[in-house]
Amino acid sequence: MVALRVRATPQRAFDVFTGQIGQWWRPNSLFAFTPRSPGVLAVEPGEGGRLTETLPSGKVFEIGRIRVWAPPHRLVFGWRQATFAPDQDTEVEVVFEAVGDETRVTVTHAGWDGIPQDHVARHGFPLGLFQQRHGEWWQTLLAALRAAVEAPHNGADEGSQP
Repeated sequence: MVALRVRATPQRAFDVFTGQIGQWWRPNSLFAFTPRSPGVLAVEPGEGGRLTETLPSGKVFEIGRIRVWAPPHRLVFGWRQATFAPDQDTEVEVVFEAVGDETRVTVTHAGWDGIPQDHVARHGFPLGLFQQRHGEWWQTLLAALRAAVEAPHNGADEGSQP
């Protein structure tokens, strides 16, 4: 689990996380969804919507389905890499919690214990080390989210703050 605070409302943080993910997401070659060049992520709103990566070739890879869509407080989605077997899956939960005039964004990425250590997605790392490295990447992603959330915007989204 990783967390940070952003200077914005939960609604603004949720909207940027979901609606602008293709702009703030930073690919990481160690944790790529497919063995191809990284693409652009997008979220289809609502439960059952998809988290996708559109590759430079135009091919769309479905990373996972939205399992919980509860703006502005909670988002849960499946997370798969192209190398996962049909029964292999992980889950990401993102919580947006108001703390004074800020929002704490907390990400919990669970299910890696169901992916064998020798699986290409784990790179042979023991579970603890893998989770540490993956958590460091989520910290980098949340820092990029913070920059996007706190950037000046048009204020068109409900409950947003400059």
